[in-house]
Amino acid sequence: METAVLYAVSEGVATLTLNRPQVMNAINEALSTELYQSLTEAAANGEVRAVVITGAGRGFCAGQDLGDVMGNDESTATSITPLGDLVRDRYNALIGRLRAMPVPVLAAINGSCAGAGLGLALACDLRFAADDAKFTTAFSRIGLVPDSGTSYFLPRAIGMAKAVEWAWSGEVIDGPTALAWGLVNRLYSKEQVLAKTQDYARDLAKGPTLAYRWTKEALYGNTDATLTEAMEREAQLQEKAGNSEDFHEGVRAFLEKRPPQFHGR
Repeated sequence: METAVLYAVSEGVATLTLNRPQVMNAINEALSTELYQSLTEAAANGEVRAVVITGAGRGFCAGQDLGDVMGNDESTATSITPLGDLVRDRYNALIGRLRAMPVPVLAAINGSCAGAGLGLALACDLRFAADDAKFTTAFSRIGLVPDSGTSYFLPRAIGMAKAVEWAWSGEVIDGPTALAWGLVNRLYSKEQVLAKTQDYARDLAKGPTLAYRWTKEALYGNTDATLTEAMEREAQLQEKAGNSEDFHEGVRAFLEKRPPQFHGR
């Protein structure tokens, strides 16, 4: 059976490629399971200091593979598994694992990004997209509501009013629009997007990855915190950062006027 997620590590960067190009990398049980396992493997590998997620073929991820959950009787359009259970068992665990990654995670969005695929991209720390990529929330088009963390991440990325409008309309937007909305960080040509994302990830992999991890904890953890709570979290994380080897190396390198050599310790 073909592997649903390809996993490769080079120069400190793990590249995870969703590998169901015949269905635009739509998510079935095998893909979700293998992606979760690959993320877990990357998190446990001390040599992995950044992760890139991309899609094989023409798409990034078209969302849930409806053929994987629907019964044989097309006239009833009945899901084999209650959708609430599917969301809890498949997507909540996957998005939680992705968001908890201790290293930077970048999405290289090379094509169609829809539904649960959009949630997957939003759960990454940074999103770099091909200029001809297409994005849609998709859920409302089949009478569903946003899941896979989309209702959480989307308003934080583009604002509540725009998120509500887009979730209702299911409009398909292009790369430049996604950039203008703040949905993605950068645009590249479809030929360059993966290589450029991997280049950026390699630069991050050379940096103070402990500081990156704790920066994620501060920024994400303080989203709904009070100022007092946010500042206390900053103090606690700064205490840990100040005790790291990377901090001492950074100070030495600054005083010695040389590039620092960080090791994530």
